[in-house]
Amino acid sequence: MKVNYRILSIVLVASFILTLTSCGPKIQRRHGASNKTGWYYNDPDWGGFEVVQYVEQQPGPDLVLIEGGTFTMGNTQDRVMDNWNAMRRRVTLSSYYMDQTEVSNLNYLEYLHWLRKVFVEYPEIIEKALPDTNVWRRPLAYNEPFVKYYLRHPAYQDYPVVGVSWVQANDYALWRTDRVNEKLLIDAGVLDVNPEQQGADNFTTDAYLAGQYEGATKEGFTDLEGNPRQVRFEDGIILPRYRLPTEAEWEYAALALIGNSETERISNYRMYPWDGHSLRNPDAQNRGLFMANFVRGRGDYMGVAGYLNDAGAPTVPVTSYWPNDYGLYCMAGNVNEWVLDVYRPMSFTDVEEFNPYRGNIFTTLAKDKEGNYLDKNDTTGHLYYRLVGTNKAVDPVTGRFEKNIDEITEDDVANETKRFNYTRADNRNYLDGDAQSSLGPDWLAEKPHDDETNDMYNYYGKDPKTHEGASSLINDEVRVYKGGGWRDRPYWLSPGTRRFLDQDMSRDDLGFRCAMIKVGSPTGH
Repeated sequence: MKVNYRILSIVLVASFILTLTSCGPKIQRRHGASNKTGWYYNDPDWGGFEVVQYVEQQPGPDLVLIEGGTFTMGNTQDRVMDNWNAMRRRVTLSSYYMDQTEVSNLNYLEYLHWLRKVFVEYPEIIEKALPDTNVWRRPLAYNEPFVKYYLRHPAYQDYPVVGVSWVQANDYALWRTDRVNEKLLIDAGVLDVNPEQQGADNFTTDAYLAGQYEGATKEGFTDLEGNPRQVRFEDGIILPRYRLPTEAEWEYAALALIGNSETERISNYRMYPWDGHSLRNPDAQNRGLFMANFVRGRGDYMGVAGYLNDAGAPTVPVTSYWPNDYGLYCMAGNVNEWVLDVYRPMSFTDVEEFNPYRGNIFTTLAKDKEGNYLDKNDTTGHLYYRLVGTNKAVDPVTGRFEKNIDEITEDDVANETKRFNYTRADNRNYLDGDAQSSLGPDWLAEKPHDDETNDMYNYYGKDPKTHEGASSLINDEVRVYKGGGWRDRPYWLSPGTRRFLDQDMSRDDLGFRCAMIKVGSPTGH
């Protein structure tokens, strides 16, 4: 048989080229044409518009899908505290994800370990993240062993972290976002594992997407011309941000009414995250056991020796008891949990019917006059966020001032809040504490009103820095927490109850869990 070596060589070269071009990470591109213009997708000869074939959002580690819907938030029992701060209100939530368990000591120690490795030259960052272990101390109780051992001893690895403020919980959520997305890019073959990150050179999601991360990167994806390009958010690989759940999201997930619904009929509303009014398990094999970790009565935190009914003094592991119908553990008892909202007594009568939330601070990634993102923070590696309508760089969650952005002029931002849907960037006190809602009382007559005022809760003469002379504990830095904890009576186990605490404070019965928006289909199909 005669062999045509010329043809064979061409085939071999073509095979070699095909092998080279097939190496490395790939994305699945969507084929076809636009149903509006007829132009072909992913074709260089037709403009080269890249469109990926997206299937479904993959949940991050430990996240459970909470299928959204309508429900009535607010009190589910008698208002024995006479607060009237949780009036019943029907609302609707889009679908989202939530942690199956509370963040544990082990989870938080991983975070602290990473900070110590990366920010060796910035001990203040590590110090800022440390939980306050002194929350265990009481003037007339001996809790020193918990001060010393609870966070770090391996016996408490799977117990919920406490002593963490609202601000610290949000910092953890931001760090978790970056670590999960870094892992996804490593799995996709875009990044190398880099345990030697230092200071501002650490991986952050925003900096990577803005082209400001250069450490341990591989070639990345290729465009339609075969040229290497960076992963974009449009590729569907990078997940949305982790964050604290809103109050409505937390309450909806805790009630888990999906277990009591058929078609659009809810057969039985709930007082607790389980059916019935009893705090004990009704099942035959577990009958009589408590459903949560709470205080049964005066001085009774865990039952009698030999039969420790709730076995929690003080806390218990985060996977204790029985999960609710969404598969979430300890949505009542064990520890209270921070939520995202700013506290106001009448929030439920003010907030929107769809995705209700009080605490919006509208920001945007800061750019210079040429439209380029500002260089990332020299210490943390995060990009700067600008308060909409101003040239102020602020923390996008707390709204706290970071620096003035000299590259932005007033003319560049003057029209950003002149729109139909909102007129200001900081909406924490919107219609409840701002100048508009404070008009009327005689004691405010001498004080001029402006958008920076929080008159209703911070009366004239109060020092905004020291809080001296305050007539109220409520202000724009007070956040809601929910769920009841190991120190609480049964009343606080109801998801509709709500309390508040300054966002920089912490307690020995207060922890948190994270949430994430569900993009695309609300059902996950």
